[in-house]
Amino acid sequence: MTEPALQTGPAPIEDLQPPSSMPLPLDGWHRAQGARMVPFAGYAMPIHYPEGIIAEHEWTRHHAGLFDVSHMGQLTVSGSGAAEALEALLPADLHALKAGRMRYSLLLDDEGGILDDLIVTRGGDEDGALFALVVNGATKDDDIAHLRSRLPKGIELIHREDQALLALQGPAAAGVLEQVFPGIGAEIGFMQATSRRLGQVDVGIGRSGYTGEDGFELSVPAAHAEMLAEQLAAHPEVKPIGLGARDSLRLEAGLPLYGHDLGLDTDPVSAGLAFAISKKRREAGGFPGAARIARLLEEGAPERLVGLALEGRMAAREGSSVMMGDTIVGRVTSGGFSPTLGHPIAMAYVEAAHAEQGTQLAAQVRGKLLPARVVPLPFVPHRYHRKGGV
Repeated sequence: MTEPALQTGPAPIEDLQPPSSMPLPLDGWHRAQGARMVPFAGYAMPIHYPEGIIAEHEWTRHHAGLFDVSHMGQLTVSGSGAAEALEALLPADLHALKAGRMRYSLLLDDEGGILDDLIVTRGGDEDGALFALVVNGATKDDDIAHLRSRLPKGIELIHREDQALLALQGPAAAGVLEQVFPGIGAEIGFMQATSRRLGQVDVGIGRSGYTGEDGFELSVPAAHAEMLAEQLAAHPEVKPIGLGARDSLRLEAGLPLYGHDLGLDTDPVSAGLAFAISKKRREAGGFPGAARIARLLEEGAPERLVGLALEGRMAAREGSSVMMGDTIVGRVTSGGFSPTLGHPIAMAYVEAAHAEQGTQLAAQVRGKLLPARVVPLPFVPHRYHRKGGV
């Protein structure tokens, strides 16, 4: 990698994945833009383009970045009783979710461990029995197998492998998309979705993303993905952005990454994701791990995911120990240098007794103790656009 300070793990991304990889629908388009391609989640994906990760990071913060996230799993779950069936697997209140509304949720195992985090959207069908799920690319096969093994007969699960997924993120995103889909900015706010026609093509549009900036995710038939990418990238405010900047942006936004900050050994309370469990579901239960999660909510989790601001220029990577004096009190799960803030940052699980904001700790890196202070998440404030300004 050309900017190793932006790695979030102990080794380059390309060393963490098997060498074989499948092409995404926009593979040729990325290569034509000069992308450096690496294996990731079983696919060949752009890590960065000629200007590099830091330039792409800053462009997204000030303009609009176009990301190809077609490796993500796009699923539909439908049938009579679909809401009840999904509520048995997710801690979301799907009955209260209106058509066109999106929710962040979690796929949990029977002990409340996190199998994956995902976005669920209620479709606009008349009987409200259609839900769209977007799951992580690296876990989608396991997610699909888990869902199919637990969804009751009569509930249909479809993996929409024929769909590509693009994300347009940044303060200029709404203005750019407005030129393609007039009125879209006023129609939907953060975590709302709709569908529009582009010529003869249906495009699903959700106002969400993984950068902390205002932005949109667009589900488009794979055969038409290049047409849409070309139309968006033709705008002077838009540049293609790779995996490297996507990771540094999400870290600054304090958004957890499955397989690093989240996993089977973590739970929603420790991870700071209790907001994903509605009051109704907390009281009624009925989802995997409900009893354990209820105890953690009442008694408090023994460790918490916190933000760390480090001094100097050296970054703490995943796996670095977090120290209080000579005692290990936590572990770093994501870390890197923040282009926006100008110093290293990290997310770490820390014993609850040492997780209060302002607590002075240290990260152990290459035999050195780097001073670190517990700070609130996100590191960089979110700039989501909520309808009504709320």
